[in-house]
Order: sequence, then C-alpha cells, then structure tokens
Amino acid sequence: MTANSICSVSLEKLVKCPFCKENKDKVIDSRSSEAGRVIRRRRQCLICKRRFTTYEKIGESFKLSVIKKDNSRVPYDRDKVISGLQKACYKRPVSAEQIQWVADKVEEDIFKNSDKEVSSKFVGESTMRHLRAVDKVAYIRFASVYRDFTDAGDLIEEVTLAISEVDEAEQPKLF
Repeated sequence: MTANSICSVSLEKLVKCPFCKENKDKVIDSRSSEAGRVIRRRRQCLICKRRFTTYEKIGESFKLSVIKKDNSRVPYDRDKVISGLQKACYKRPVSAEQIQWVADKVEEDIFKNSDKEVSSKFVGESTMRHLRAVDKVAYIRFASVYRDFTDAGDLIEEVTLAISEVDEAEQPKLF
C-alpha cells in the first residue's frame, strides 16, 4: 500500500495507517482540491508517528467521460494523466508532488469547464500548459507524444517556442 490512500467521507473512521495498519490518527492539515470536490487530509498515525495523506471525495464519485479523437468515449482516469506525466518527467528534476500538482490543476480546469464530458484535446492542452510551467524538457517530451509531430520541423518549432519563453523570462524587466 502506498502512503497516499483514498477513502470516502463516510468511511473516515476506517482510515488505517498504510505503515502500521492501525486506525488511530490525527488530522494535521486539510485542503480542498479539484475545485472543492476532494478534501486532501494530511494525517499522522498516533501509534507509529508516521505521516500519510488521504483524499476524501465529496458525495458520489463523478462520472466524467473523455471524448477521444475518433469520437469514442472512455471514462476519465486520473491515473492515465499521471502515467503520461511520469513518462514525460522520467529522469528529470520533477518531484512526485509536482506531478500530482499538475494532475490537480488539470482536474481543476476540467471541473471548471466541463460537466459530464471533456475532450481529450482539452485534457492534453491543459496538461501541457501546466507541465510547461514545471519543466520545459518534460513539456517537450509530452508535447511530442501528444501532438504526434509528423516531422522534425514541427518539433523544432515547438522547442524554439519553449526556448524563447525561457529567454524572455530570464530577461531583466526595464520600466
């Protein structure tokens, strides 16, 4: 079991420490994420003193469909977003927390703009926008798969754009 556990609000008393399996803990910090649909709680086990995180979904789990390029619909799966991010960030200085942050931001974008269905294009573009702020190389890797560049010129154009953003960000601002 990982240190990140998912539980339901109604099952809160059944939360067990992923390390020692005891159900005696205290909440250290609570934060809302996913546009208020999930509560992230940082907990500390009273037995082994280790810390872990739980995510409590408010109400029924949402049923969101992703509309793919061929117009087929598949259930939204956060793990697919995280898997793509992990592949793009492989051997890059991007922490697991940063990957989770990007996934959280993508879901916030989805919930703000969609109700029951979202296009795969929207999910991909949102992922790229947030990943770009974290790591430019990981962004290029993700974009190269997501955008399916047909030739090296398209890839070079995207890299040039990302480099120019870095150059502009490093330039001192003159007033």
